[in-house]
Amino acid sequence: MDSATFGGGCFWCTEAAFKELDGIESVTSGYAGGHVEDPTYEEVCSGETGHAEVIQVEYDPDEIGYDELLEVFFMVHDPTTRDRQGPDVGSQYRSAIYTHDDDQREIVEEFVAALEAEAVYDDPIVTEVEPLEEFYAAEEYHQDYYEKNPNQAYCAMHAAPKVKKVREKYPEKVTQ
Repeated sequence: MDSATFGGGCFWCTEAAFKELDGIESVTSGYAGGHVEDPTYEEVCSGETGHAEVIQVEYDPDEIGYDELLEVFFMVHDPTTRDRQGPDVGSQYRSAIYTHDDDQREIVEEFVAALEAEAVYDDPIVTEVEPLEEFYAAEEYHQDYYEKNPNQAYCAMHAAPKVKKVREKYPEKVTQ
């Protein structure tokens, strides 16, 4: 198994989208990119810890490639807004990729360069790309949040459309 760590706004939404894919062993919501050891959700939400809400994906590279994960990541969030995704505002909702090694960093840089060369977005991509220093799993009640609360208003308005987008765009890669 390999690992990938992405910050694309609220981790509930990103987690739900990635859990749809074949080759994904697990998706854990958590925090990365900050300066406080083992932060709580409340601390991260304050914006004082420097962390982003992220997901850590454990995947089988023989079934799904890192480049395919990047396709999904860039499809399910807006990488052109700084410190914001939809109604969620603050540095904890920034677009970020935390690479696990130099190979991932190189793949990300090439992927972003291709998106920009193709002018996929009207505005420049602001996704931060940093090496992963530490990942902290979020509290248990954040894990599988959409799966446990599909009818909760936030999930219905923000997570469900991302899940639908993945199912429609990648039907051959969606777990049946």
